[in-house]
Amino acid sequence: MTVGFVLGIIVGLIFKGQASFLEPLGTLLIHLLSLVAIPVIFLTVVLAVDSMNTKQLGRMGGKLLLYYMATTAAAVLIGVSLALWVNPGEGVTMPNTEVEQPDTPAFSDVLLQIVPKNLFQAFTDGDLMAILFIAIITGTAISVMRYSTNEQSNKYGEMLNTFFSALNEMFYKILNGVLLYAPIGIFAISATSFGSQGWDTLLSLLKFLGVFYGGVALLMLFVYTTFLKLAGYSVIQFFKQTREALLTAFFTSSSIATLPIAISAAKKAGVSDTTANFSLPLGAVFNSDGGALRMGVSLVFAANITGLNLSPTDFFVIVVIGTLLSVGTAGVPAAGLVTLSAVLTMFGLPLEIVALIAGVDALIGMAGTASNVMGDVIGAAVVDKSETKGRAKATPEFSH
Repeated sequence: MTVGFVLGIIVGLIFKGQASFLEPLGTLLIHLLSLVAIPVIFLTVVLAVDSMNTKQLGRMGGKLLLYYMATTAAAVLIGVSLALWVNPGEGVTMPNTEVEQPDTPAFSDVLLQIVPKNLFQAFTDGDLMAILFIAIITGTAISVMRYSTNEQSNKYGEMLNTFFSALNEMFYKILNGVLLYAPIGIFAISATSFGSQGWDTLLSLLKFLGVFYGGVALLMLFVYTTFLKLAGYSVIQFFKQTREALLTAFFTSSSIATLPIAISAAKKAGVSDTTANFSLPLGAVFNSDGGALRMGVSLVFAANITGLNLSPTDFFVIVVIGTLLSVGTAGVPAAGLVTLSAVLTMFGLPLEIVALIAGVDALIGMAGTASNVMGDVIGAAVVDKSETKGRAKATPEFSH
C-alpha cells in the first residue's frame, strides 16, 4: 500500500490534472471497502463475545474490561484533542467531494439509536451503533447456549458458533482479496489527489503522522505510566523488562504475532502465569488503544479536509463508537481502515479519505500496534497486582 501511495504521488506530481483518468480504480477500492466493513465488524464482535464464558470471566475479566474501556476512551480523547489543536488536513480538499452538515442528535436520540426497531434495517442503513448492539447481544446469547448444562442448548450454541466462524472466515478471505487490490486503488486515489492538490496533501499527511505519534507518546507517558504507578510498579524498570514486546510489536505491526513474546515479557515483569495467560490473549482480541487514537485523529483530519464542523455531541459519539469498535477488532487485518470506513460513512464523510490515510498505514500500524501490546501488558500487570492485594486481604495474618 505504501509503494502504491508513493508511486501515486510521483504520477500525480508529474501528470497533475491528467492523472484523473485513474479515478475509477480508486472508486472501486472504496466500493470494496464499503462491501466488507460492516460484516467484518459484526462477525468479529459476535465471535469475540461468544468465546467468553461469563462465569469464568468473573472478577478478573471485569477488571480487565474496565481497564480496556478506560484506556481506549483516553486514547480517543487524546487523539481528538491533539488533532483539534494541530488541525491536520486544514487547507486540503478532496476532489469531487461535498459533505452536508449532519443533524446533531439529542443525547436521548443517541441512546435510543443503539437499539434498532428492525434488525435488517440496521444493516441496510449501516447504523453502526445498532449493529454493534445486535452483535453484542447475539454473541452473549450464543455464549450462554454454548456453556449451558442443557445438552440441546449446548449443541445449538456450538452449531451457531461454527456457523458464524465459517462466515467470519469467508469475509476474512474477501477482505484479504480487497487488501491485495488495495495498492492499486491507493495508487489511483493518491495520483488523483496529488495531481490536483500537489504538495499540500503530502504536508498534511506528514502533519497527520506527527499528531498520531505525538498522541501515542502522550498515551504511554501519562495514561499507562499513571496506571503503573497506581499499581505500585517502578515505571522505568517495568518498561526495561517489557521492551522486547514493545519492539517486536513495533516492527511486526501484529498483536497476534507478538503475543507469545508479550506473555513472556509480562511474566518477566512479575505478572503471575495465570493472569498473563488469561489477560494477554483477551487483550489481543479486545484492546486496541492505538486504533482508537487513530480513529479520533482520522475523524478530525477528515472533517478538516471537508470543512465540516463537528458538534460536542458528535465528538461524544466519536468517543463512544471509537471505544466500542476498538473492542473486538484488534485481530482484523487492516482493522483501522475497516472501522474508519464504517465511521466515516456514519458521519457522511467521503471514503476517499480512507485511501489517503492508507498510504501511511504502515507507519501508523507500527506505533499503533506497539501501543496496543503495551496497553495489554500493563493491563495484565495492574489487574494482577489488584488480585494479589485482594488475596492478601482475604488471608488473615496470625501472630505466633
